[in-house]
Amino acid sequence: MRTNRYVLELAYNGTNYAGWQRQPNAMSVEEVVDTALSIILNEKIKIIGCGRTDAGVHASHYVAHFDFGGKFPPFFLKRFNRFLAEDVSVSSLYRVPPGFHARFHATGRSYVYEVTLKKDVFRKNTVASLPQLRDQIDQDAMQAAANMLLEYKAFAPFCKTNSDAFTMNCDLTEARWEFKPNHWAFHISANRFLRGMVRLIVGMCIRVGQGKLRLEELRTALDEQTRLPKPWSAPAEGLFLSGIRYPGRKEWEAIK
Repeated sequence: MRTNRYVLELAYNGTNYAGWQRQPNAMSVEEVVDTALSIILNEKIKIIGCGRTDAGVHASHYVAHFDFGGKFPPFFLKRFNRFLAEDVSVSSLYRVPPGFHARFHATGRSYVYEVTLKKDVFRKNTVASLPQLRDQIDQDAMQAAANMLLEYKAFAPFCKTNSDAFTMNCDLTEARWEFKPNHWAFHISANRFLRGMVRLIVGMCIRVGQGKLRLEELRTALDEQTRLPKPWSAPAEGLFLSGIRYPGRKEWEAIK
């Protein structure tokens, strides 16, 4: 039977999941999505995501592809969302060329890391609550640290140990802090990211702002591609995968 390749665009709150990728002893977003997809389409479906997100990390824009040879039931997206858990939502379905790959064909990825400087009981799982940063932190130094990243192509100091990455090179196109009263957001974009990279970068910027890490130490670590002294990975709950970019995106055929 001839199959077509399709793309799903979705969003999820990662609080209750061990990340995107299937795990042997924990629930993942991938398992929730392709299990529901297999049920509603009455066929075993295996979805391929645009990348991994860690446990507790969220996505406001995520892309996955799958192959299917049948016909979609009427009002498919509405029905599919009813099958899914409350913390996962599908927004779009497209038919794409047969060779399309959600992970390998992505040319850009963006993340946002959100910090609140006051206790927020309504967003405790979707923003990093760090009220201790309210006073005596140098925001200019934090942005200077972010700016320095844009001068480099290799980022071994910001890769988790035991990573299977084939290269430490990433082409960063954005690294900036947005400071508002009681709320900060860090925006970062690149062609690819290393495992744990964004949370380690956020932790580094905060430590620079606190005076616990000097810009000269950051420069040395980047020049020598060595680990930072006392690296800190910011909490998972503040991190969102916010955008995935593909060439030819406008040619995708929307399926209603």
